Amino acid sequence: MIRRVAIIGVGLIGGSLALAWKERRDDLHIVGWDFAPVLKEALRIGAIDEAASSLAAAVSKAQLIVLSIPLGLMEHMLHAIAPHVRPDTLVTDVGSVKQGIITAAEEILPDTVSFVGGHPMTGAEQGGLQHADAFLFENATYVLCGQEQRVAYRTIAALIESTGARIISLDAAQHDRIAAIVSHLPQLLATTLMNIVAHRSDEDAAYLRLAAGGFRDMTRIASSPFDTWQPIFEANSSVLKAVLKEFLAALQDVSDRFAVNDIGALETSFSRSQAARSSIPKNFKGFLAPLCDVFVYAEDRPGTLTHITSTLYSGGINIKDIELLKIREGTGGAFRISFVDEEAAEAAVKVLNAAGCRAHRLN
Repeated sequence: MIRRVAIIGVGLIGGSLALAWKERRDDLHIVGWDFAPVLKEALRIGAIDEAASSLAAAVSKAQLIVLSIPLGLMEHMLHAIAPHVRPDTLVTDVGSVKQGIITAAEEILPDTVSFVGGHPMTGAEQGGLQHADAFLFENATYVLCGQEQRVAYRTIAALIESTGARIISLDAAQHDRIAAIVSHLPQLLATTLMNIVAHRSDEDAAYLRLAAGGFRDMTRIASSPFDTWQPIFEANSSVLKAVLKEFLAALQDVSDRFAVNDIGALETSFSRSQAARSSIPKNFKGFLAPLCDVFVYAEDRPGTLTHITSTLYSGGINIKDIELLKIREGTGGAFRISFVDEEAAEAAVKVLNAAGCRAHRLN
């Protein structure tokens, strides 16, 4: 039975794991290792029971070690903890590329230590302990790479499931192929598309003024910092090269249709895309937890926004994001207000409509 857990890196993911376990597994003693100010805050909010004075102190008595640090630091950390882990310790990570870290763990850690690669497919637009959430893993897909019949795998899986996450077992190579397509490629596409519009807007500011709606949704992740993605691209570069080649070939096929004015041939592509997208599970979180939007018509008069926000405040509903989509002086406009989940969005519609606001969600 796992009783003592060491979390190396008490940021968004590590802090959220700690909060989730403290709320649902009061039998766990959680030790944190990070910068001193982070550990002080983690103790204050009750995410950890103990702030380790050193890395050795954090891992030497731990039965489970969670490496929740940037991908580029994983191999260095394995070397750092290897001399201090006790026999039969379980180790897992939260990196978004799996093959490299699993291979490194097999080579670096003692034979008596079991490593199970992990990847929680959830997150937030901002990192750090201040954005940690005990419910971050609720209904989130959490990939584990390892032999399902092993005791180490089953033990870690049970702890992860206690956070509300849903376990999927994948081979490391299979995981990295899928991640390249559904996570790494979209990041590159969003960044590229955003840069094309930014370049056009240098000559015509209307491009960015009109870049809302679908464009805003497609480029939501374009604000991600490069220092987060560089080690991911480097670790999965061979797979990503093949995926980029596949995407370019598909895009070339679309271009060829336009070249010969055969637009009708794209109907099959649209139909297949629509069918495939409708089959994506709606109650699962993916690599980035989606926000649920509510649209509220707003009259052009003083106090309108205050009325909307105070109504939501009175209903105990937290706003995650808000944007004014369009407005003409004297005619009003629409606010797009985002909430953490479907339940909060539906509750917002009810309280806003009851308060005399015109609020709705898109189907």
